[in-house]
Amino acid sequence: MDMQSSPIAALRIDGARLWQSLMDLARIGGTPKGGVCRIALTELDRQGRDLFVQWAREAGCSIRVDAIGNIFARRAGTDDSLPPVMTGSHIDTQPTGGKFDGNYGVLAGLEVVRTLNAAGIHTRAPIEVAVWTNEEGSRFVPVMMGSGVFAGAFTLEHALAQRDAQGVSVGEALAAIGYAGESGPAHAVGAYFEAHIEQGPVLEKHQRVIGVVQAALGQRWYDVTVQGMEAHAGPTPMELRRDALLAASRIVAEVNRIAVERMPHARGTVGSLEVFPNSRNVIPGRVKFSVDLRAPDDAQLQDMDAALRAACARIAAECQVQAEVEQVVYFPPQPFTPHLVQAVRASAAELGYSSMDAVSGAGHDAVYVARVAPAAMIFVPCADGISHNEIEDAEPAHLEAGCNVLLRAMLAQAEIAA
Repeated sequence: MDMQSSPIAALRIDGARLWQSLMDLARIGGTPKGGVCRIALTELDRQGRDLFVQWAREAGCSIRVDAIGNIFARRAGTDDSLPPVMTGSHIDTQPTGGKFDGNYGVLAGLEVVRTLNAAGIHTRAPIEVAVWTNEEGSRFVPVMMGSGVFAGAFTLEHALAQRDAQGVSVGEALAAIGYAGESGPAHAVGAYFEAHIEQGPVLEKHQRVIGVVQAALGQRWYDVTVQGMEAHAGPTPMELRRDALLAASRIVAEVNRIAVERMPHARGTVGSLEVFPNSRNVIPGRVKFSVDLRAPDDAQLQDMDAALRAACARIAAECQVQAEVEQVVYFPPQPFTPHLVQAVRASAAELGYSSMDAVSGAGHDAVYVARVAPAAMIFVPCADGISHNEIEDAEPAHLEAGCNVLLRAMLAQAEIAA
């Protein structure tokens, strides 16, 4: 059906209702600074899950919880043999999280269901809203745990066995909050959309309302250890030093150069650095630091990997130290499904919203779901690009716009029943 000429061309979500739902959920774990601390599989997470389940049931959805605690709220289609058109995200937060990261994607999906109910519209394929377990990874690793198990990135047994800093396992925590669900294979998904705040400043800088996400950047994380020789800062001449921190600082600059030379989408970051012995008048003998490289395709990411290793070897030789590079994390780049990406772009245009192509520099549940189903993402701006922070903020009008795009894109895939 051509939605531009159909009776639903004017169909829009209720922006005030979406905003109120976000504010109501944000009260669970709300912080004095206006953020949210709702850590995965805690009592507060249970309360948030319970509220979502209550709302979904009131909207006529059936509820299923799988063995890793993912919640699937399904609005029946006229042909329930079809795989569902799914949307969703997560409601766990960072310790100093905001109201919108993850929560927006879940409640935008619920708002789609509520809007279809209010308009009396039935779809051929079911509509499903997912709440994925432990996306943030602030209590348990790996991150994006629920969607990772769903997509087969790691096993259920591995995930359930992971423990937090107090020794509590994922399996024990799920049972404690009442969300240890049923075992079984992951169900098929016809299409998956995830609406999310951008968590960066690009849309705001370019004054665009909708980000049409092409792909998620691939990531390679490293631990680099530079070994030199600690020595007294006074008696040791400059030319005879084996200064590990000098070498490390030059490598840090190379990480930045490697990314800058591959703009606009490459990223290079050193976020953690440990100096030994860390004494004012001792030449550092050992430095360990992290490197985070990201790029939109594997060829570029491998090129950046080679450039990092070459820089480390060259600088180590020049500074008379040793440099060991250990890769500790690899997420391959994940392109999203072209016809779903186009559905997002077309929906934004039909609704009259400004848009631009974007890439996701962060990990999202959509990255794992895209391994097993067609998938796409919708970005909306957040104030100053700030996220994972209690002051995270977004304009109600932008959240409404993103949800309207989600509604239209999902309807195009689920098909309106005759």
